[in-house]
Amino acid sequence: MSGAGNREQVFPTRMTLGLMKTKLKGAQQGHSLLKRKSEALTKRFRDITQRIDEAKRKMGRVMQTAAFSLAEVSYATGENISYQVQESVQRARFQVKAKQENVSGVYLPTFESYINEEINDFKLTGLGRGGQQVQRAKLVYTKAVETLVELASLQTAFIILDEVIKVTNRRVNAIEHVIIPRTENTISYINSELDELDREEFYRLKKVQEKKQQAVAAAELEEKQAKEAAIAAGIELSKINRVTSNEEITDDIEIQKEVEKLTLANGEDDLLKENEDDVIF
Repeated sequence: MSGAGNREQVFPTRMTLGLMKTKLKGAQQGHSLLKRKSEALTKRFRDITQRIDEAKRKMGRVMQTAAFSLAEVSYATGENISYQVQESVQRARFQVKAKQENVSGVYLPTFESYINEEINDFKLTGLGRGGQQVQRAKLVYTKAVETLVELASLQTAFIILDEVIKVTNRRVNAIEHVIIPRTENTISYINSELDELDREEFYRLKKVQEKKQQAVAAAELEEKQAKEAAIAAGIELSKINRVTSNEEITDDIEIQKEVEKLTLANGEDDLLKENEDDVIF
């Protein structure tokens, strides 16, 4: 295998090519989903950042008002009523509940504050004097705590989103700049190797076909030569047969001539004998 650059070490087969194409398609879909997730989280992150800034500004004003309100209570009652308030309260009237919010697959904890109207343990606090300032301070500090709960919820979501966005962006960059290019290089490598194998296979088949054609041509030539040799051998055989037949005919003629000679000779002997007999008698 040649060209081992920025690609995966795989064996170039068509099955591997199919797997790499499936992997590339999945990586592209994953990149698209993560990109949209990152955009949604970033949008929510910016919104939370703006709300945190507003909550902090609001928190400064509320805490300033609460501090003045507490100073008014101290001035009106003439004493520090913190100890009295702590002793009066048995159950929390201001309560907080937590829930989760799903933002693009990320669960963000959110805190909500609510007031239990059934509980009012220090309603008689400041009854002697400064009661109005105490009630005002209670409302101001309730608003301050609500702002603190809102700010805590926003900052918690801010920290979680910041980490999730960093992780998501790292994944997006890894897919975009590492996984997808590497997979594309692997697919290009497999395609080039398969093309080379196809060319080699085509050349091999071409050579095999040429060998077969040469073998067929040689067989035809050999058959032609054999036929020509057979034809030539047939002509020689016919000549031999003709010569043999001519010799046999010649022998037959000579034999016939000898027979005729013998016949004539026997006839002459018979004639001489007859003449002799005629002479004797």
